[in-house]
Amino acid sequence: MADERAGGASSPHGTGSRNRRRRRSHFGRYGSTSRHEDAAGRSFYAALDLGTNNCRLLIAHPTRDSFRVVDAFSRIVRLGEGLGRTRRLADAAMDRAVSALRVCAMKLAHRGGVRARLIATEAARAAENGGEFLARVKHESGLSLEIIDRETEARLAAYGCAPLLDPAAEGAILFDIGGGSSELALLGRAQTVDRGPPTAPMLAWVSLSMGVVSLAERHGGEAVSRETFESMVGEAVPLVEAFARAAKANGANNYHLLGTSGTVTTIAGVHLELPRYDRRQVDGVWLCAKEVNTVVERLLSTSYAERVAHPCIVAERADLVLAGCAIFEAIRRVCPFGRLRVADRGLREGMLVELMRADGVWAN
Repeated sequence: MADERAGGASSPHGTGSRNRRRRRSHFGRYGSTSRHEDAAGRSFYAALDLGTNNCRLLIAHPTRDSFRVVDAFSRIVRLGEGLGRTRRLADAAMDRAVSALRVCAMKLAHRGGVRARLIATEAARAAENGGEFLARVKHESGLSLEIIDRETEARLAAYGCAPLLDPAAEGAILFDIGGGSSELALLGRAQTVDRGPPTAPMLAWVSLSMGVVSLAERHGGEAVSRETFESMVGEAVPLVEAFARAAKANGANNYHLLGTSGTVTTIAGVHLELPRYDRRQVDGVWLCAKEVNTVVERLLSTSYAERVAHPCIVAERADLVLAGCAIFEAIRRVCPFGRLRVADRGLREGMLVELMRADGVWAN
């Protein structure tokens, strides 16, 4: 999903303990609430996305034709660590997630009344103890999380990324490479529906039961040979081919790729040779096939230690980035469109737009 690395990022192993005494939250209860205005008359909205790898929060207020983010939080929690083997969320992983969610709860409480949508995706969806985990989250943080289905996940990503569609193109293949699943969608042309951000029809979609965490756990993520990389690509290609056939995307003309995930934002950061990750330079950047090839080849040639040391990868992603590149490579081989637009946005932005549009903030 979209990548928010600044502000609150920390190691997944540096927070929480299974021996920590569990406490009831004093932050109040948050789910969808009514609109609340501050002294300046601004209404605040929030979107929280708890995925297999990350916990992310955005708080924003509407502007004339979009929205302005006033607070953000992101932390790698690896909630889905080991899930592929055990089908259960591990105690340490839940501790990390709850610790991050308590920070989110404090940020929401600081803003007062906030109209919010708080979602959990593949890890909570797939785990046998997902319901128990959400009950613990509510007890300890005050947050009521909603497990969304895969179609909703794809639709929200499309809603969030629609402003980056090339208006001269017929549409795009949107892909969101997550930790436990990956969503692909065939989008039509961007459309204006009010004064707010454009939308785009989702003509076809699929959710692949494959993400960077699950793939790296099966094949290894630290020492990745070219043979291992090709094995990962080969595992993903048939899944992407099935989508392309069903969506009739193989022969599509005047389409481009539109990627939202840590994988493509990392590729963009490496390509741009950023001294540290900068969302402002990454979001919306265009890459051609040759530029992507160069970065993937460079990553395949680096050691795990070199990936850890890279400012746009760092330790939290160093064992996952090549698994993400393998899924991306499968998409590129099946849908060899020449251009990629990188989106450091996605589910959270989609939720914000949906909430604001439902309240008529951009009505003509």
